[in-house]
Amino acid sequence: MPVINSIAGFADEMRGWRRHLHQHPELGLDCHKTAEYVVERLHEFGITDIHTGIAQSGVVAIIEGQGAGPTIGLRADMDALPMTETSGVDWASKTPGHMHACGHDGHTTMLLGAAKYLAQTRNFSGRVALIFQPAEEGGGGGEIMVNEGIMDRFDISQVYGIHNTPTAELGEFYTTSGALMAGADVFHVNIKGQGGHAAYPHETRDPIIAAVAIAQAFQTIVTRSSDPMDQLVISVTQIHAGTIDNIIPDTAYVNGTVRIFDKSVQAMVRQRMQEIVAGQAATYGVEAEFEYEVGYPPTINHPEQAAFAVDIAKEISGEDMVDPDRGQEMGAEDFSYMLEARPGAYLFLGIGEAAGLHNPNYDFNDDAAPYGASFFARLVEKAQPVS
Repeated sequence: MPVINSIAGFADEMRGWRRHLHQHPELGLDCHKTAEYVVERLHEFGITDIHTGIAQSGVVAIIEGQGAGPTIGLRADMDALPMTETSGVDWASKTPGHMHACGHDGHTTMLLGAAKYLAQTRNFSGRVALIFQPAEEGGGGGEIMVNEGIMDRFDISQVYGIHNTPTAELGEFYTTSGALMAGADVFHVNIKGQGGHAAYPHETRDPIIAAVAIAQAFQTIVTRSSDPMDQLVISVTQIHAGTIDNIIPDTAYVNGTVRIFDKSVQAMVRQRMQEIVAGQAATYGVEAEFEYEVGYPPTINHPEQAAFAVDIAKEISGEDMVDPDRGQEMGAEDFSYMLEARPGAYLFLGIGEAAGLHNPNYDFNDDAAPYGASFFARLVEKAQPVS
């Protein structure tokens, strides 16, 4: 069964929703206007059991099916990124410094499309919980929604999500059973030295030299402290210091991320980073404070639900367009908290050729929305058939 005909029939309407959302991006937990737009559409579909204000601006809406049964959760993220868009499309962001560079506008649209279809047909038993989540891009909106009790409050028995990707053909699905995406932690190093004139470095304790040494030494954790078979990425993403060419500054700052799957590797990295910071500080005669923030856990698909989702994807796009064992990704995703709370699965959906995610030229391909909406809809109908 390909894309559901009735969903394909309102593809233009979905395009309008998506482009409106793209023009009005919001960040973090502050997705209130986006949530209002979502609620307006849900009301248009005849959905009245709507709960707002979860994780500040999150929304959960319930669609009742035919007869008793469990509740299946479908999740879409709503937040954008703090970036300036350069795509040049007519529907580009109208908010300077904010843009939907990761396709969450498309994810929200896909779930709205499924909602419209499911509200019209109700060809399932039990209930569907539509989860519109803020703050995936940092802020952990998924964790907050779980901690605020949505799984128990709405009696959700299993949960599913999709992320778009421009690295796969339009309509292609892929996933992996078990660990799919890495955990993501953050480190901070604040270095205090003694500044002075660049012409007299011997009278200073240079924090920049220490910062560079620390950044370089962190990479030896991957190459010398970690088993080559372990999956580990350490990325230094910021070094800040100084104001002008003839002054050695008092302070420097080093920041970055650690991507891991295994808790023992995480503990090793944390210990080695502490040792490196202390050692380099002593070597260069500076003071250094080290902070390690444990972030999103790995995203781990439940095997039974992953296999079921793969079968649904094959119904939508065909067997040749579904890869059930693509392998693991080093990106991170706070849907991981929902998968820790309930069985479920997370998949990637190809949107075809486009700029990369988190690129200022990125734009979601609207032709992908019917595939995602059809996947969600068929998932519900197959998981909870009418008796």
